Amino acid sequence: MTLHRPESLDAALALLAQGGVLLAGGTDVYPALRDGAPPAQMIDVTRVDGLRGITRNDGLWRIGGATTWTDILRADLPACFDGLKLAAREVGSVQIQNAGTVAGNICNASPAADGVPPLLTLNAEVEIAGASGVRRVPLSDFITGPRQTDLRAGEIVTALLIPDAAGRGAFQKLGARKYLVISIAMVAVVVDATGGRIDRAAVAVGACSPVARRLPALEAALVGASANDLPSICVSAPIDLSPIDDVRASAAYRREAVRTLISRTLLQAMEASHVA
Repeated sequence: MTLHRPESLDAALALLAQGGVLLAGGTDVYPALRDGAPPAQMIDVTRVDGLRGITRNDGLWRIGGATTWTDILRADLPACFDGLKLAAREVGSVQIQNAGTVAGNICNASPAADGVPPLLTLNAEVEIAGASGVRRVPLSDFITGPRQTDLRAGEIVTALLIPDAAGRGAFQKLGARKYLVISIAMVAVVVDATGGRIDRAAVAVGACSPVARRLPALEAALVGASANDLPSICVSAPIDLSPIDDVRASAAYRREAVRTLISRTLLQAMEASHVA
């Protein structure tokens, strides 16, 4: 196997055009090999100039594709990113957080990817570079199915783009144990509240459908709600999910448990907003 370590995006794209597998943190690429032979060429993009780091310009946050989950945790970000930071703490162990990248998490496209629900609540767009130039795709359209994305041959995810937003984020994950676990269900929210009532809510659920998704009907039902209203709204509001039975939980359990998890996560965000 030949390992390439380009330092510019143009060099990385040129190498990718010749074939090979992209490598960033390697936390998904290497386990996926199992007992198979490694690819003939791997392209390590962690040295590509401008691909790692978090910046803000003209009301738009840019999270470089090679930015790690530890970078997210250490960054000075507004309250709406709190859910993303909480999710960052759930991405494997500290060693995985030190190596695993934001772009790798979305490109792996697991239904249980911890980073996807909070990024959906932040209305993230995916910045993609290829031989024909740069394009932007809403994250909600980028992941098309389990392990499937809109990434085309010869393209690299260069960043996640997130607009400034009011409100406070929160994230909760349900699993069989506290740490190092694949989710039974997970919920991310961003809540903007005034006087103890919700002005705007963004709610996304992962591990309960082939692709993590926002819940617009529930979001609409939450407008004007107080903390005391949350349990009843989360029980009765339409929730468009399609969970499966697997070794972690049954579909029926997921349908029931996720409503409680949504209520708890919303309350977490509202309580944090009140304290702040």
